[in-house]
Amino acid sequence: MQGSSGFFIQFMRLAGPYWHSEDKAAIRKATLALIVLTIVQIAIAVIITEWSAALFDALEQRSMSGLLKQVGLLLLIFAASMTATALHLNVKRYLQIGWRDWLTKRVTGRWMIKGRHYQVTHIQTAEHDNPDGRIAEDVRIATENAIGLLHSLFYNLLLLISFTKILWTLSGVVKLDLGFIVIPIYGHLVWIALIYAAGASVLGWWIGQPLIKATDIKQTTEANFRYGLVKARENSQAIALIHGEASEKKHFSTLFQDIVGAYNRQTHAWTYILIFTSGYSVLSMAFPVLVSAPRYIWGTITLGALMQSVQAFRHMASALSWPVDNMAGVAQWRASADRVLSLVQALDDLEDEIVRPDPHRIVLEKTDQPVLHFENLCISRLDGIVCAANVNDEIKAGERVLIAGNAFTGSKLFKAIAGLWPWGTGRIELPDDEYLFFMPPRPYLPTGTLREAICYPSACEDFSPSLLEDTLELAGLKELVEQLDQVDNWEKALPREQQQRLGVVRLLLQQPKWIFMEMAFDSLGSEGEVEMMKLISQKLPDAALLTISHEPKAEMFHQRRIVL
Repeated sequence: MQGSSGFFIQFMRLAGPYWHSEDKAAIRKATLALIVLTIVQIAIAVIITEWSAALFDALEQRSMSGLLKQVGLLLLIFAASMTATALHLNVKRYLQIGWRDWLTKRVTGRWMIKGRHYQVTHIQTAEHDNPDGRIAEDVRIATENAIGLLHSLFYNLLLLISFTKILWTLSGVVKLDLGFIVIPIYGHLVWIALIYAAGASVLGWWIGQPLIKATDIKQTTEANFRYGLVKARENSQAIALIHGEASEKKHFSTLFQDIVGAYNRQTHAWTYILIFTSGYSVLSMAFPVLVSAPRYIWGTITLGALMQSVQAFRHMASALSWPVDNMAGVAQWRASADRVLSLVQALDDLEDEIVRPDPHRIVLEKTDQPVLHFENLCISRLDGIVCAANVNDEIKAGERVLIAGNAFTGSKLFKAIAGLWPWGTGRIELPDDEYLFFMPPRPYLPTGTLREAICYPSACEDFSPSLLEDTLELAGLKELVEQLDQVDNWEKALPREQQQRLGVVRLLLQQPKWIFMEMAFDSLGSEGEVEMMKLISQKLPDAALLTISHEPKAEMFHQRRIVL
C-alpha cells in the first residue's frame, strides 16, 4: 500500500474530475448547498448552547417568563434543525449517488472496451482480481464514504472553530498562584480540551492502525468468496453432470475459512479500538463537568455558564476526536479506494503495454484490400513460449480456409486477429471497414428476452420478426419461436446444442463478410455440424470463412487448409 499523500493524489486524479464533468453546474450547486447547510447546522449547534445557558439561568432564577421564552425559542430551533437536517441528507445523497454513477461509468468504460476486460486477466502487474466486486462494491464505498468523511471533517473543523471561541470566552482568566508569582492563564478550558482530545486522538490512531490492513484483507476475501459462488452458479450444469458438489462445497469452505480468519483479525484489531473509545466516551461525559464545576462552586460563573462551558467543551473535544471516531470509516474507504485504483492501474499498465512500440508484440494494421494477410506472424504464450512461428499467408475475400493442427494455437490466432492477443511478433493486415464475426464454442446469450439475446449486439428493431422466425426455422429451432419474448437466463435454460444453433441464427442475421468459427458446432455431432456448414455455405456464399474444427467432414466445405 502506497503512502497516504500519493494515494490521495491518485484517487483525486481518478475521481476528482467529477466536479468538472458535463453536469458540473448542478454538481457544484449541490456541493455549495451542502457547505451552506453544514454552516447552518453549526449555527444551530451554537444557538443551542446559548439557549441552554439561558434556560439554566432562568431555572436558577426561578423565572417562569424566562422559561416560557426559552420554550418558544426551542420550537423555532426544533423546526430549523429538522429542515436543515432533511435538506442536508438529500443533498449529500444526491452527490454520493451522482459521484458513484460517474465513477462507475468511468471505470467500466476503461474495463469494458476493446477486449481489455479479457486481456487484463493475463497480465501480472497491479492487483486486479474480482473486477466485478471492485466496480460494484468498492466504487460505492470509495465515493459514498469519501463524501461522508469529508463532510464530517468539514463539520468538525467548523465545530472546532466556533466552540473554541465560545470556550475561550467562557474560560475567562484563571490565576495560578505559585507563592512567589501569580501566573494568569487565559482560556484554560481550551488548553485542557486540546491536550485531552489530542492525546486521545494520537493514542487512538496508533491503536487503530492494524484495522486498515485487516479491513483490506477482509474485503479481498469477501470478494473471492462471492466470485467462487458466482462461478459455481454459472457452471452449475457442468458441476451437476459430473457430481462435483462435494468438491465445490469443500472449495466454498476453504474460501469462507479465509473470511473467518480475516474477520477474526479485524475483530482483534477492532477490539482494542472499542476498548479505548468506550472508555473515552465514558470519561468525556464526566470530565467537562469536573473541570468546570470548581468555578461554579466558587460562584464565579452561573449555572447557565457552567452548562454552556460543558457543552462547548464536549463539542470541541468531539471535533478534535474526529480521527479516532472515524478510524473504521477511513480504513474501509482506504481499502476500497485502493482496490479501485489497483484495477485502474492494471488497465493503465495493460494500455501502456499494448500501445508501446515493442518488437515482441503483434502489429495489427488496416489495409484497403479485401484480404487478411499474415506476415512473419509468431504467436507466443505469456511465458514467452512460441505456439506458432513464421506464419505467412493471405486469405482473400470469399475464401474458405480450415485451420488445422493445434486447436489451442488456432484459438490464439483468432484472438490475435480480434486484437485480444498481442503477445508475439509479426504483422496482421485486416480488411478495412469489414465486420469480422467470431463464433466461439458457446455464443454469449445475455439475460433478457430470447429475441434480444439472439439479436445481440444489435437491436431487435434491426431485424423484422418474420426474418427472425424464418432464420430460427432454417437452423432447426422452430420450437423456440414461441419463446422469443420470454425472459430467462438462456445460457442456463437452453442446452448447448440449441445455443450453438442460435449462434448460426445470429450469424445469418448479421450477414458478415468475414467469419471465424472456433469449434462452433462441437455439440451437434457429425450430421448436425455438416447441416450447419451447408446452411452457412448456401446463405453466405460470398463470405470468407476460417474454421477450427475436429470434424473430418468439415474439410469438404473449405478450399484449403493452414496447419498450425
